[in-house]
This record gives sequence, structure tokens and C-alpha cells, in this order.
Amino acid sequence: MLLFDYNFRRYNIRMVLYMVALSVIGILAIWSATNQSESAVKKQIMGIAIGLFLAAVLSLIDYHKLLSMSTMIYLACVVMLVAVLLMGTSRGIATRWIVLPVIGQIQPAEFVKIGLIMFFAWYFGKYEERKNQPSVLGIGALLFAVPAFLIFKQPNLSTTLVVTVIIASVVFASGVSYKWVLGVLAVVIPATGLIIYLLRYDMIPFIEQYQANRILAWIDPEQYAEAYYQQENSIMAIGSGRLWGKGLSNTEIASVKNGNFLIEEQTDFIFAIVGEEMGFVGALVVMGLLLVIVIECLIMASRARDLSGRLICVGMATLFGFQSFANIAVATAIFPNTGLPLPLISSGVSSLLSIYIGMGVVLNVGLQRKTREDY
Repeated sequence: MLLFDYNFRRYNIRMVLYMVALSVIGILAIWSATNQSESAVKKQIMGIAIGLFLAAVLSLIDYHKLLSMSTMIYLACVVMLVAVLLMGTSRGIATRWIVLPVIGQIQPAEFVKIGLIMFFAWYFGKYEERKNQPSVLGIGALLFAVPAFLIFKQPNLSTTLVVTVIIASVVFASGVSYKWVLGVLAVVIPATGLIIYLLRYDMIPFIEQYQANRILAWIDPEQYAEAYYQQENSIMAIGSGRLWGKGLSNTEIASVKNGNFLIEEQTDFIFAIVGEEMGFVGALVVMGLLLVIVIECLIMASRARDLSGRLICVGMATLFGFQSFANIAVATAIFPNTGLPLPLISSGVSSLLSIYIGMGVVLNVGLQRKTREDY
């Protein structure tokens, strides 16, 4: 009998190596973006070490045992989000962090992404035969609306959109009828267009002014130049790197980083640092590594033993893929400016740990993939 009853020849070591490679690139980029701040780099390295340990442990725990605690995971997510609103710490107008004893400051919304993937993977696995019934979908929508509303109230529109896309992908991958999918799209697409139109006239009360300005700056950069300048500078930084980049921690006066033309370059605009200092080649390497991790998740989804395992992999593939695309799209002005980190690259221990935790569960799904005997 094999240890843990697993065939470790199925262990996806490739994905671990891809994640470590991205993490190392992240350390180099943060080192440069923070002007060689030892504290920032040490914090990131510690986060990577803890993340790898958690991923290794979770990769050996049967994901079905974790799914059996899905109700507790969901309640923990809601409690953490409520705690943020009641006693969270703020930066500007946003309240997104809480301080825990010993652990320190964390951003619960990052961990809620993983919690919701686990919960809805369990939910649609449990109701696999009844997934198209209005009652099942209605209760699922209500269960999603609670944490989504709490995240939105922080306010954190970007993370609200991310979790919406993630859970939408989980629902789609569960095999829900195309009638439901087309029905939702028929409502969401025109509603989104209407909201963008009404933003011009300040007629959407539930969206903060700075959020509206970022969206409008994306549509009309000239009229909303103040809200667009960071993205414009980010594009300049990426373009100035040319093929091989200016080199890490360069001291050129013309550097966008050194000229303080970017805010939060170690987090939201880390890709601008990659483009400027590592060039087109470095940016291509980063995007390639991000892509192959998404592909590995989808391959493991196709080989998962059951629906819940497949949905975990699809959820993590969507989280990793969509958030990576959104961060790079912001840095290149394809998307409106948002506050999303680039997975495994951006500074931030909460985001780092949540990704490693989620990927640890995905690795366990891969260990329990279908074999020929299952067909």
C-alpha cells in the first residue's frame, strides 16, 4: 500500500516548479519596486515559505475531507467579512484588513475566494442531479450574494467582480443548462452597458466616485486624465523596457519607477516593473508561466474523479487566469484601473498564501485523478 494511498507518480511537480519560478520573479520585482527594501522582500520570502508548506500539506489531505467541512468554511468566510466591516483597519476610504493575534494583518477577501470555490464545488457536487432546478440555483445565488455584498461594502468592487467571475465559471462547469446561462447573459450584458452609461451622469448611487472615475477614464482618458495617469505611465514603463529591459533596480532618471510616476508599483502595477526592467522577454516569461499554470489546472479538472474535484480545479484556474489577465490588462489600459494583485508576483502575503492554499487542494485533486479502471 502506498503512503496515503496515493500514487505519487501522479503528483504534478511541474505546477509546483511553475509556482516557485513565478514567486522568485516576484521577489526580484518587489526588490526593485520597493527600492531594495529588505523588510518587503523578507516578508514576501516568508510568505512563499509558509505558502509552499501549506500547499504541500494540503496536497496530501483528501479534498473530500475538506469538502465535508464546506458549511463551516462558508460560515468562516462570512464571519471574517463581517469582522472586516465591524473592526477592520482602513487605507483611505477602503476597509479591507483585520489584525489577528500572532498572525498580524490579513485581507480576508483573498481567503474568501478559496473558501467560496470549495463551498460551491461541494454544493454543486451534492446537488449534481438537481443542479438545473430553480430552487437549487436560487439558494446558490442567495448563498453567493451574502459574501459578495460584504466584499462590495468594504468597498472592494474589483474583488467582488473576481469572485463573481469565479463562481460563474464553477456554475458553468457544473453542467448547468445553457438556457440558464443564456438567460443570465441576456440580463447582465445590457445591464452592464446601462450602468456604464448612467455613470456619466452620476446616477449609480452604489458605486463610489473614485470607482466611477476609473471606469470613465478607461472610456474617455482625455476627459478624466487625472484618473488615467497611472495607466498611461504604466504603458510608458512597459514600452520603455523594449526587448531585454533596463535591468533590475536600475537607477535611470528616466525610469518611471524612480520618477514616482506610479503608486503601489509593488502590488497593482507590478507588471509595469516587470516590463520596464525585464523587457518584453521577461514579460513574456511571466505571462507564459501564468498560462501554463492555468492549463495544468484545466488538465487536472478534466481528469478529476468527480464533479466536485473538477469544479475546484476550474475555480482555481479561473481565479489564477482571470486575476492575472485583469492585473496585466490594467497595467496596459485594456481594463479600468482596479486594485487586483498579480498572483504570486505582487507583494502581499494574504494573496500569496491564498493562492498556495488553493493550489495545494488542486494538487490533491490531481493525485486522485481518474485511471483507466475508472472508465
